[in-house]
Amino acid sequence: MESILKTRELTIDFGGQAAVSGVSLEVPKHQFQSIIGPNGAGKTTLFNLLSGQLQPTHGTILFKETDITHLSPPLRTRMGMGRSFQITNVFPNLTVLENVRLAVQSSAGVRFNFFSALSRFKQFEEEAVHYLKSVMLDGKRDSLAKHLAHGEKRKLEIAMLLALKPELLLLDEPTAGISIEEVPAILDVLRGIKEQGDKTILLIEHKMDMVLDLSDSVTVLFNGKLLASGSPQDIMNNELVQSAYLGGLYDDAS
Repeated sequence: MESILKTRELTIDFGGQAAVSGVSLEVPKHQFQSIIGPNGAGKTTLFNLLSGQLQPTHGTILFKETDITHLSPPLRTRMGMGRSFQITNVFPNLTVLENVRLAVQSSAGVRFNFFSALSRFKQFEEEAVHYLKSVMLDGKRDSLAKHLAHGEKRKLEIAMLLALKPELLLLDEPTAGISIEEVPAILDVLRGIKEQGDKTILLIEHKMDMVLDLSDSVTVLFNGKLLASGSPQDIMNNELVQSAYLGGLYDDAS
């Protein structure tokens, strides 16, 4: 199976201690892969390396067979990699529709030129509405983003990410901080993206029922190292994984 993302011996040291150590990972194209692990396992640090927020001490990152190890985050975005964060990142004083429309404009390479924007404004709005419908926020298009519930802000962030037309989505705990009642809506959004079949999704998540429901494969990090990788069932039956989790080392915080 063709891989869209590969790492080779990826390592980063902080003060002489490796937060991520020798991680060699492959993410198959158009698959849904989750990364799990105890608190402090290195999951978010790994994402920061993949998206360019951090530079590795050692190792390489290949995206679509191109070495992106030292490319900036904007260049990785333009190549087709999209990243969400644990903290929502929306424009609170703009409407829901305006947030997504700006992402559509950015993807189209249209800067804030008044006449150029006006000439294509309707096209951008129609495309923005499409992404809002895909995350079930169409009914909130005229609401200010700051008035959305936390789970709705998460969905808006995903819509903005989709508007950038990424081939690979790096989703860092999309259910972090939201109420239990809001989780099924996020689950439905992610399932819908998966079922479209044209995206690759790499997910960090600590809700195991969600991971098992959505994932084609699961990778486990422990103390910055790759502990195990395989199908959800393989991971659930893995004695090393059971020891890490059942041994009290797992913490719901990431």
